[in-house]
Amino acid sequence: MYPLIRMMAVFLQARRAPQIQALDTLVSHHICMPWDIDPWMELNNGRTLTLYDLGRIGLAARTPLGKTLRQRRWGMAVAGASVRYRKRIRAFDRFEMRSRLLGWDERFLYLEQSIWRQGECASQVLIRGAVTKGARGILPPAELAAVLGLAPESPALPRWAMAWIAAEAERPWPPEPAPAARS
Repeated sequence: MYPLIRMMAVFLQARRAPQIQALDTLVSHHICMPWDIDPWMELNNGRTLTLYDLGRIGLAARTPLGKTLRQRRWGMAVAGASVRYRKRIRAFDRFEMRSRLLGWDERFLYLEQSIWRQGECASQVLIRGAVTKGARGILPPAELAAVLGLAPESPALPRWAMAWIAAEAERPWPPEPAPAARS
């Protein structure tokens, strides 16, 4: 189940906290709850992605993007992700999440998020996202940048993010179906 109470807490915290700029890093603090763990007593990989959702929601809510999304009835969507898991997070561990917008290309926004515990990075995700305009599709990032008062040109994306974007362009879509197993 989606952590609706945590999501509401993110919105309440954002209302009381000062706004940050669209390209700033949001630092948020979280606790791994017992319902976040897998059978190996560690933060579940799927729940990790859900917690990263909360980081992006908090980032949007604390920047001018949140107000713009509400006023124009736009949404946010994830179009791809690449995750690295390196350190364990266990039940009741406290951790810090860092979320930031890296930049954009002609179609998508690219965000980096990471989870830190005791000064070490536990996981990192690169997100390809988009702002959606309802049934009319996705908003070109340059148009979004203009609405947010940013230059239409993206800041330079890191080389590793560009390499991932290039690799994703080579990946076939739709994927070729795998042969069915015989029973």
